[in-house]
Formats: sequence, C-alpha cells, structure tokens
Amino acid sequence: MEDLQSSYNLGLVALSFLMAVMGSFTALQLAIRIPVAEKHRLGFWVLTSGLALGGGAIWSMHFIAMLAMNMAFPMQFDMGLTILSLVIAVVFVSIGLIVAGRDLLGDASLILGGAIAGLGVASMHYLGMYAMQVPAKISYDSTIVAVSVVIGIVASVVALWLAFNLRGMFQRFGSAIIMGIAVCGMHYTGMYAATFTPDASIQVASNAGLSSGGLAGTVSVITVALLATVLYLSYLRNKSANTVA
Repeated sequence: MEDLQSSYNLGLVALSFLMAVMGSFTALQLAIRIPVAEKHRLGFWVLTSGLALGGGAIWSMHFIAMLAMNMAFPMQFDMGLTILSLVIAVVFVSIGLIVAGRDLLGDASLILGGAIAGLGVASMHYLGMYAMQVPAKISYDSTIVAVSVVIGIVASVVALWLAFNLRGMFQRFGSAIIMGIAVCGMHYTGMYAATFTPDASIQVASNAGLSSGGLAGTVSVITVALLATVLYLSYLRNKSANTVA
C-alpha cells in the first residue's frame, strides 16, 4: 500500500507552540530558585519546575501537535502509555534541572543535566508515538530520529543554561520563545521521521483508548490551569519565606 503523507491543522500547530512558550516561561520563573533553595524547599522548586517544563511545555506541546495531524483515519491513544510518557518527561526534566541547577558535577553539570533532560524528551516523544492507535504501520528513518534526539539534547542544554543564567522578565520571555521553538523543532523533526503505511489487518476498537476529538482543547485548558496553579503556589511559597525572614 502507498504511504500516507500527513498534513497539519495550522491552528493546532500554533496552539502547540503557545503551550510550549507558556510552559517554558513558567519553568524559567520557577527554576531560578533551584540553585539557591534551602534543602527543605528544594524538592518543591524542582517538582514545580519539572511539571512546568516537562508537562506544561513539552508533553502538552507534543500531545496537541500529535492531534494537529490530519490523518486519513481515526487516531486514538493508549491511556496508560500516554500517562507514562508524561511521567517520563517530568521525571527526566526534573533530574536534569537538579543536576544542572545545583552544579552537582562541576563543569559537566550543564551538559549532563541537558543530556538527561533531552533523552527524557526524546523518550517521551517516541513513547507517545507508540501510544498511537491507528490502522497503519509506523516506520522511522533512523537518521532523522537520531537528528531529533540531538535536537532534544541541545535544546535541553540551552533551556537549562537560560533557566539558570537569565534574571530579567523581558529576557525570560525571549528565552521562553526560543525554548518553544526548540521544543517544537524536536517534535516536528521526530514526526518527519515517521512514515504511516495503511494496514487493514490492524484493527482499532472504537473504545480502545483516548479519542482525539476535542482533546486538544481539553489538554490546553488543563495545562493552563496547571501552570497557573504552579505559579500561584510558588508565589505563596515566596511570600511565606519572606514573611518568616
């Protein structure tokens, strides 16, 4: 059978970029506290930064961008694998943040932290692809896959450098845009590596997983609510710390 060429809903592509920028900006606002946080507060800042970057910026961008594909057949997602991909993104990014933010390995901290986060991003992406349930076989160009992984690692190194070296609000906003471009670049490079070949022997039950209908809006609303909650919690934490001081 002939391979399918996917097109994209440009509105959802733009929404995926917006989610990446919003999540990145939130993460930059939070991560700045990691290098100076007291030990009993460190876990809070690492977790909230990891949620904002790994969940809000990267995973939500990836999921909405997947939904942006105009496929010739219905698309569903395995719920368990989809949730696991979110967990992987948050955990790996959080580890990368603490390694780089606390300078655990001296001069190598930034590179190693970025590599860990980047590999997590790549793992999240391809696990998310594996979670797709479509009546087609998905094959990959190994060279382009390798390029996408490199982009993910480089983007993560840049993201961590920006997170711990920029202070001004204007600089963080510009950095969030750069990070959003990098995150989207990794995703769409990975998608370019995939080829969908229709296969009638693959049957997908209508109730086998998460249906794509309306999910982009739902994910966006949940993500914005999550980011707003995280920022508010950080505000309360800072206010409490200042009061005690």
